[in-house]
Amino acid sequence: MRADAAEIEAAAALNVQKRKQDQELSFMKQQNELTVSLAKEMAEIESKQFVDVVGALGPDTIKAIACAEQDLKEKLIKGLGIKSTLITDGNSPINLFNTAQGLIGAGPPSRRTGRSGGGR
Repeated sequence: MRADAAEIEAAAALNVQKRKQDQELSFMKQQNELTVSLAKEMAEIESKQFVDVVGALGPDTIKAIACAEQDLKEKLIKGLGIKSTLITDGNSPINLFNTAQGLIGAGPPSRRTGRSGGGR
């Protein structure tokens, strides 16, 4: 009789543990689905915002920004609320080490090459 009681208790405890794990798994799946859904929605919002900004600016303004001097570029880009950019004409290779220094606030590299624009 004690063996039967112990077996019933063990089966009940196992059943409770299984239900608890099933509920935890279900909760985690729902949380993951919500996280993925939120990430997709945020990506769509950011993508739409980018398309809207580019559409509002137009190709002529974007070209003017790309051709502007560094100080003017920074002012224009900050005015647009853009946090970081990489604008290139597609013909020149990009030194990502110097680019990263500019993005983290270390400023442009000390040696300037490229356009002849006087001695700044």
